[in-house]
Amino acid sequence: MSLNLPEPITAYFAADGSDNTAISQCFTDHAVVKDEGHTYTGLNEIQHWKQASSKKYTYTNEPIAYQESDSKDIVTTRVTGNFPGSPIELQFCFGLEGYKIASLEIYQ
Repeated sequence: MSLNLPEPITAYFAADGSDNTAISQCFTDHAVVKDEGHTYTGLNEIQHWKQASSKKYTYTNEPIAYQESDSKDIVTTRVTGNFPGSPIELQFCFGLEGYKIASLEIYQ
């Protein structure tokens, strides 16, 4: 399925799982990520978050649905990998500032 996602979100999913440096470049300097009960603030913490999750799991992340809601962009993905419960569908709730991601919350 081909979705018409905003450029920062397209760049995020293109780099996800393969290039942690490119992932961090998708975010603003003050961005906040919430994932698995933890909060990561700023580019340094976000880059460490992606490095740790890439070491912990091997996965693919396929966007399957997209909707805009208030000031958020919500992408539903099918995540398949070497983790318990695979495959699962996750919601990626993005807050954008210009051409960068200012916030990201990932939940089931």
